[in-house]
Order: sequence, then C-alpha cells, then structure tokens
Amino acid sequence: MPLTNNDILKKLRVALKLRDDDIIEILKLVDYPVTKSELGAFFRSVEHPNYKPLQDQILRNFLNGLIIYKRGLKDKGPAQAPEKKPE
Repeated sequence: MPLTNNDILKKLRVALKLRDDDIIEILKLVDYPVTKSELGAFFRSVEHPNYKPLQDQILRNFLNGLIIYKRGLKDKGPAQAPEKKPE
C-alpha cells in the first residue's frame, strides 16, 4: 500500500517532533497560510467525515518551508563562474 501525502506529513511531524503551531509557521514561511482546523483535517483517519486529502501543492510548500525553517533563507550572493580545469 503506497504512502499518501497525508501519511508523509504525519511521519515528518513525528520524526521532527513538530507541533501544529510549528507546521503552520513553516507554511507561513512560504506564504501558504493554513488554519489549525484545516491542518487537523489532514491528520484525521480516512474514514472520518472531516478527513481532507493533502494535495501535492501543500506538501511541496511544506517541504520548501521546512528547508527555510531548518536552514534559514538562502543567501543570494554574486554568482560564481565555475573554475576552469588546467589543460
């Protein structure tokens, strides 16, 4: 049985010891606001009437926000030309 996006988010939440507030903050970092109730719908079981499948776009935004949350913003320094190898 393949993992769903909801399963991936659940596993990342447990592995990284994230709370709901942390996940909301991570999604805000990439300008994707989500409410606590919407977030709770992603963590419900499939049989629950308020279950909501996690779309690819939300998971992608979460992963991009997680990079910023853990590493910080990428410095935009001057582009460096690749070094030429001596012949």
